Amino acid sequence: MLYGYHGKVLRVDLSSRSYELQELPERVLRDFIGGAGLATRLLYEYAPAGCEPLSPENPLIFATSPLVDTPVTTSAKYVVVAKSPLTGFIGDSLSGSHLAIELKRTGVDALIVTGAAEELTCLVIENGQVRFLPAGHLAGRGASETEEAVRHQFGGHLRVAAIGPAGEKLVRYATVSNDGRHAGRTGNGAVMGAKRLKAIAVAGDKHVGVARPAALEAIGQRLVERSLGPATASYRQFGTAANLLLLQRLAALPSHNFRRSTFDRAERLGGSQLQQRHLAAVASCASCTIGCTHLYRTVDGGSAEASGRLEYETLFALGPLLGIDDPNIVIRAAALCDELGLDSISTGGTIAWAIECFERGLLNNGDTDGLDLRFGGGAALLSIIEKIAGREGIGDLLAEGCKRAAAQVGGGSDQWAMEVKGLEMPGYEPRSLKTMALGLAIATRGACHNRSAAYQADVAELVDRFKAEESRGCLVAEGEDQEAILDSLALCKFIRGCFADIYAETADIYNLVTGFDLTPEALRQSGERIVNLKKAFNIREGWRREDDTLPPRILADELPSGVAQGIGLTRAELELMVAAYYRARGWTAEGLIPEAKLRELGLWELVGPDVVGRRQAAEPAMATPAATQRA
Repeated sequence: MLYGYHGKVLRVDLSSRSYELQELPERVLRDFIGGAGLATRLLYEYAPAGCEPLSPENPLIFATSPLVDTPVTTSAKYVVVAKSPLTGFIGDSLSGSHLAIELKRTGVDALIVTGAAEELTCLVIENGQVRFLPAGHLAGRGASETEEAVRHQFGGHLRVAAIGPAGEKLVRYATVSNDGRHAGRTGNGAVMGAKRLKAIAVAGDKHVGVARPAALEAIGQRLVERSLGPATASYRQFGTAANLLLLQRLAALPSHNFRRSTFDRAERLGGSQLQQRHLAAVASCASCTIGCTHLYRTVDGGSAEASGRLEYETLFALGPLLGIDDPNIVIRAAALCDELGLDSISTGGTIAWAIECFERGLLNNGDTDGLDLRFGGGAALLSIIEKIAGREGIGDLLAEGCKRAAAQVGGGSDQWAMEVKGLEMPGYEPRSLKTMALGLAIATRGACHNRSAAYQADVAELVDRFKAEESRGCLVAEGEDQEAILDSLALCKFIRGCFADIYAETADIYNLVTGFDLTPEALRQSGERIVNLKKAFNIREGWRREDDTLPPRILADELPSGVAQGIGLTRAELELMVAAYYRARGWTAEGLIPEAKLRELGLWELVGPDVVGRRQAAEPAMATPAATQRA
């Protein structure tokens, strides 16, 4: 008997309107845990090598973890994974709340969706039974509007993952949305749209058992008490918006498309200012005791009040990055991104690139549909966001993301396209956070702050954050392994500070739920295995050594202001850290995974000949830039 798991995956083919339940071997569950680990394992198996991200063959995978629907705090999360239409590499993102619980209760640990429907479709799954229902009447509707309509029409007990208009129009950074939250980065909403799948609605009553419920309840209560302690206090009080002024003080707050690392009017967007003037409510995800969700509303007396969630990354991307200091504009823009189904970081990053193109004369008023693009020009922001979601006018170009847009516009505009592997940069300045610089450069899904949490060492001053050192390689590798476990157990990242020994304590929780006997070291190795499998997927899909880098601006310009004034990051410094990271991983100098490492991690039979043989055959072409190869 399995505890914590159903031991099943549901495969749905939209083209043939068929589905089947398949068994998941216990070895796969032990080795890859669940969540991000299990989804990565399934992606490698079910995605044909070289498949186009927006083709029917690209599988869209939703996975839960053994902790979902247990008393463990912050565990109501799911992972959605596909080959990213934005990067061409693995695209993994997380979301949470009630949908994760209902998905688990359908009786499966993962859902794999392939094919493409003939018409816009809603997929309804209840206790392993599947219905394919027409959804043409939902075309063009926003994410929350779609969720409400689906529940009204097909059953209020259902929980819904939906795409907005951006997903239907195949905007490459469209989101999958649920319960007011979003699996945002890497464009999995466009993968869902390419399958003509407007929504997935789930419900069930198939609860999994827990091996040792009394012991789990006791340890779970201790974790709840810690989650209400000082480790999460600022997030409970101010939400993640509290990070904005912290990064401002560190000269690590990117503004004006990373031309500056401070923002002159940052206090207008700070957490306390938002709290005093704009706070509408404080909420929590399902199964969460931290309660960091802060909902804000406009107070400028505009024609229509807007409100919604405002996390730090959205605040950065639609505020300082664009030179905008008016919280009312940022709140409106964030709410619009949420409803249209757009990743706010990529939206802000791509618009910032377009503003520079306009400033430098590569785009003119005719190109921008008459919109005046400039930093600090909030009046045009909402119109541009709507155009992106509808692929109208200038929005059709910007819907491709800044890397592809720069390739179309040319004129050297790639020099200010702030992306890594095609994914727009998050709100951390890598020149004044050197560990973070490495984490961004090597992350498998592109410019990502969540897959290594490398900023922690810099912000906590565990290292000299202005200095590039070989020791950062081990720090980032260890951080990636830890975050892979949190993403596979599907625990909130904010809970990590509540563990004294994260591997020992999470292994204990995992074993109490599953009845397994996984040691802390075996759990750590699972994290390493998952990271290596993500890298193996990317290698198979065309990764090159040149992909592990940072935008030209980061490696050329020194910072002009704040305590980091005059600080830069040279290409040689980045290369030193990347080489150290490869050594820490046990990879080759070119960043490839040797056979011995694959065998050590039990990955050889799955990926060995595919990856090692492919890479050896490709060695003579290593000098050709990866972007040119994929173009």
